[in-house]
Amino acid sequence: MSIMRRVRDMTVATLNERLEKAEDPVKLIDQFLWSTREEIIQAEKLYQQVNGHGNHLKAQWLQAEQLKEKREQQAIIALKAGEEHVARIALMEKASSEERATQYRELYEQAAQNVRELEEQLRELRSEYQSVYDKREYFAARMESLRLQQRLNERYAQGGVFNNAPGQQSAGIFRRLDDRLNDMELEARSLRDLRKAGQEWVSGAGQTLQSSIEREMEQLKRKLQQEGWKSQ
Repeated sequence: MSIMRRVRDMTVATLNERLEKAEDPVKLIDQFLWSTREEIIQAEKLYQQVNGHGNHLKAQWLQAEQLKEKREQQAIIALKAGEEHVARIALMEKASSEERATQYRELYEQAAQNVRELEEQLRELRSEYQSVYDKREYFAARMESLRLQQRLNERYAQGGVFNNAPGQQSAGIFRRLDDRLNDMELEARSLRDLRKAGQEWVSGAGQTLQSSIEREMEQLKRKLQQEGWKSQ
């Protein structure tokens, strides 16, 4: 395992430990995501550099291989022509090209191994970033649910009502309105009944008074008759 990978593992372990104690896990996760994103950017830049250097080493290796083969063919031609001195020079350059090809091939293979390691690390970093991002979205949703629940609790507390739903509150309002209207209707009926009773009392009182007057008239007539008065 590379040093870079061990550092990342310690960072993730630290994140897990801090998440258990964090009051705002979303903020902590955002910091971790920012750090991981920066590391991905740096790793991508390094990957481009290592990959570009590897391509350059591969070109040097292949060029040396081609030169080696070319010098070998030139040595054969020189021998056929009886030019042993030229053939020896061609074989010396062939040996030099072969040595250079071996050196560049080793450097290229090392660079190719570094490229593969960087590709693996980038895959892990991107996968880790996506996994933590998904958890961030989940924790953000939970935090929003908690915030809204707290606001709902505060609203009930400010209104002095903890268990009554809005429908129950409106039902209470209509009950009070219904009681008030019932009182008003009862008062109106009472006034109507009182007026009716008053009219009946006046009518009854008129008949009683008329009867009393008639009786008094009869008494006066009898008294006058006794005194010698004659009705006409």
